[in-house]
Amino acid sequence: MAETTPKKKKKSEFAKLPGGDKLLLTIGYILLGLFVVAIILPMVYIILASFIDPITLQNSGLTFDFSKWTTTAYERVLENAQIWVGFKNALIYSVLFTVISVVVTLLAAYPMSRADFKGKGFFNTIFVITMFFGGGLIPTYLLISSLGMLDTIWAILLPGAFSVWNMIIARTYYMGVPRDLQEAAEIDGATEMIYFFKILLPVCTPIIATISMWQFVGMWNSYFDAMIYLNDAAKQPLQLVLRSILIQNQPEPGMVSDMQSTAARAQMAELLKYATIIISSLPLLIMYPFFQKYFDNGIMAGAVKG
Repeated sequence: MAETTPKKKKKSEFAKLPGGDKLLLTIGYILLGLFVVAIILPMVYIILASFIDPITLQNSGLTFDFSKWTTTAYERVLENAQIWVGFKNALIYSVLFTVISVVVTLLAAYPMSRADFKGKGFFNTIFVITMFFGGGLIPTYLLISSLGMLDTIWAILLPGAFSVWNMIIARTYYMGVPRDLQEAAEIDGATEMIYFFKILLPVCTPIIATISMWQFVGMWNSYFDAMIYLNDAAKQPLQLVLRSILIQNQPEPGMVSDMQSTAARAQMAELLKYATIIISSLPLLIMYPFFQKYFDNGIMAGAVKG
């Protein structure tokens, strides 16, 4: 019988690397693992703490004794009208801000990507200057007041709608699109408008999705502009409601009003913090998986050329 030669095991890509590269990758993996743990552990703690009875949490910490768990915090948060008003406002502001910002950014980036655009260097210098120098809070407030936008939705949407950084990323992505595509469109009689909206934008889906996610997350997490420009509680986003709960330790009226002792009110306020953090983070956690497939491509494609 013919002897069968044992198959040699293929070396992994890591095994083929030199010793120095192995050491560097190992250190990188360890640091990455520590970074992931540093992110996951606080999230797990907040999720568990939001379900545990406040007295048990204060005295014993986290426990997996489900008899000590409660959904009281979520019930009180979801029953509060101001939370829902803030949630609705935050969602409206974030969606509208994303749409306005993406449209303005993409339109501004297109001429800046064209080599035949006269004045390109001048406008590029002006844009870059605004990345490092701003007018300041008081002049900006006076400008918003003079324009009659105080206590309106436009004070939240318009001032930060144009991002120079996003414009540079989009411009670089445009420059990476083959010039042959535009030349073919010109031969077929397509105008600049047709080329931009029907040919260029469809192939720029990764960068559009990336910028959209950046702007949505930025507006969703923002509270400072609303705190400065909005006075009407009915127009305030969720972030201001959370700020009063998380930082000022002032839950909305009715959330702890039935608590008899000061200690019980403080314990419930502490529990409400965890529940509000979870509820406010849900839209971002739900949205990210849908944008993830575009995220890496959008960032890397916009970073190749300069």
